[in-house]
Amino acid sequence: MKESGRKNGTVRPIVKWAGGKGQLLPTLRQFYPTNFRRYIEPFAGGAVIYLTLKPSLAILGDSNRDLIECYTMVRDKIDELIKALKTYAPHVADKEFYYEVRDRNATDLTLVERAARFIFLNKTCYNGLYRVNRDGKFNVPFGKHERPPRLYDEVNLRGVSLLLRNAELVAGDFEETVQCASEGDFLYLDPPYHRSGNSHFTAYSVDGFTENDHMRLARTFRTLHARGCKLLLCNSDTNLVRELYRDFMVIPVITNRAINCISEKRSGFPEVLILNHGEGHL
Repeated sequence: MKESGRKNGTVRPIVKWAGGKGQLLPTLRQFYPTNFRRYIEPFAGGAVIYLTLKPSLAILGDSNRDLIECYTMVRDKIDELIKALKTYAPHVADKEFYYEVRDRNATDLTLVERAARFIFLNKTCYNGLYRVNRDGKFNVPFGKHERPPRLYDEVNLRGVSLLLRNAELVAGDFEETVQCASEGDFLYLDPPYHRSGNSHFTAYSVDGFTENDHMRLARTFRTLHARGCKLLLCNSDTNLVRELYRDFMVIPVITNRAINCISEKRSGFPEVLILNHGEGHL
């Protein structure tokens, strides 16, 4: 099979997502493998790596079913989705309308309507945070914006739609997304970070992501390594994370944290990159 490669052109994420890696891209690019068969990302989020790497063959997964459902509509029903988004666009600064939309029962909506609602809530809520209550209902308050947010860029949205045609989309646990990974595949793993003293936003689904999940992910990492996959993982720089990946290459980095209620605390967050390929791997 032909190796995946990179193409020219800029396409941006269509949603704002906690833990997005836009600012870390220059560092991450240094650790992409030169050649790989297929790209797999089980914690897709805003999918900025996929959108910049532009692989010709990919699997994107996430435990957030609303997110994957949205990407599916972007890929498969782009004209209808844009038509639905146009009805939301005049209301991006309307707090009352926001709560009305937030309170709608998603099960009463079509898939396209749910995707449009998802994008609207993401762009107008507090800091693009995704959070649900115990009943699985989205409960983030209306955001405070210096200027009305732009709901969508049609050219960019169509560009994302085109790129997503190269991807299989999986809504589910990370193990489900990576189960078919094999030798030569490149996997980028960006889980909800291990909680530390200044890391609070780690629960993006009703089930959250626990310490046991981090240990399960580390076991999966070793399994994928044994299969001959090329792996790059990001996480917070904690004792547990370093212990779990002690047999692999660990690179410390400092990043800003975009989602924090206190703007002064949106900087200086210690993270690590974990690799099983490239110079320096044990």
